[in-house]
Amino acid sequence: MTKVLLTGVDGNLGGYAADFLLNLTEQANIVLGGYSEPALAKYTDRGIETRQMNFNHAEGLAEKFAGIDTVALISMPFVGAKRQAAHRNVVDAAKAAGIKKIIYTSLVNAADPTNPSVEKIDHAYTEAYIEASGLDYIFLRNSQYAEAMITNYFTFVHMNAPLSNSQGDGKMAYISRKDCAKAVAHALVADDIHHSIQNINGPELLTMAEFVEIGNQVTGNNITYKAITDEENYAIFDAMGVPRTTEGEFKKDSEAPYSSDGMVTFAQAIREGKMDTFTDDFEKLTGDKALTVRYMFEHSDDFQVGERHSEDH
Repeated sequence: MTKVLLTGVDGNLGGYAADFLLNLTEQANIVLGGYSEPALAKYTDRGIETRQMNFNHAEGLAEKFAGIDTVALISMPFVGAKRQAAHRNVVDAAKAAGIKKIIYTSLVNAADPTNPSVEKIDHAYTEAYIEASGLDYIFLRNSQYAEAMITNYFTFVHMNAPLSNSQGDGKMAYISRKDCAKAVAHALVADDIHHSIQNINGPELLTMAEFVEIGNQVTGNNITYKAITDEENYAIFDAMGVPRTTEGEFKKDSEAPYSSDGMVTFAQAIREGKMDTFTDDFEKLTGDKALTVRYMFEHSDDFQVGERHSEDH
């Protein structure tokens, strides 16, 4: 059986993916990796093999990948040259260690040069680097996490104000982070899928106004959606203390644990119709239906954006 390494298990997505993976294959086939030794301890205590690793440092990284057939690289939470270097270190180390296949969590429409999202630049770079390495791969191009917008919805509810951003009438097939994690786990054990791009979308394309209306129907609140300019969108995040880039300082327990450059250009991409990819790849990969936005609002305590996890030094 294939020996698989799931990285990033000390993060939100990776932690969920580990839970799914442990139900898909024998524990002996699994190695879990992350930079946080305390986070790894809960798996080690259960007899699961773990390996501590930091992708920002290439030295010794290939040794961490020894004996692995397939590795899942969960994209790092910082943006720009640091992320590209970290991802490059992983690909180089994987190739040196004899790994055959990389599962990479990318972004919807990542390869489109007209997509204005700053986030997609690193994803396009990493996809191209993996392809050039000659390794087998599955690229999981995730749509936007619904959790981010559910948390955002309640932020505006508490302000008693319209949910305001610059997405306009653009559409997105919002996906649960838990479903993205499920896709990672299934891709790791999918021995019959090679050199493949999988679009991991939610079950329906929604405008932000439609998203807000579902939230209202479920919760009994009555806020509206207000389309604003990108500059006004930046101003909202500035007022919340959200840094423009991932080089900035993030507040603990922030309701928006991302950089505003990432979020505003993501909104621009949605507005311009660059993020409305809609497929049934998730269902084909996992055999399950993706969770709906309505379901997530009905269980909203379980679908919040959560804390930021980052190790970029």
